[in-house]
Amino acid sequence: MNFNTFARATLFAVLGFGAIAAQASTMPMDDSGVMQYRYGDNLDVKKVLSIQDDQSDACGLVNTRMDYLDSKGQQQSVQYRTYATGGCHEN
Repeated sequence: MNFNTFARATLFAVLGFGAIAAQASTMPMDDSGVMQYRYGDNLDVKKVLSIQDDQSDACGLVNTRMDYLDSKGQQQSVQYRTYATGGCHEN
């Protein structure tokens, strides 16, 4: 593989990651009091109340919010990223 081929492949990879990041940066949900989940966080979930996506017809990363009750009966909310596939295929 010569340098030009490598440079083009690198450019397309960087542009592809940029497109994914742009798609993932959708408008955030109402996040007052919502915990941002980080991999490895321990959640105290006794009962899930609801799960909501930013965009159900998207294809790619979207914000998802889960409202739940903890073991003390307190309502909590956590926001995290999921991969939506609803808009990936044409019907």
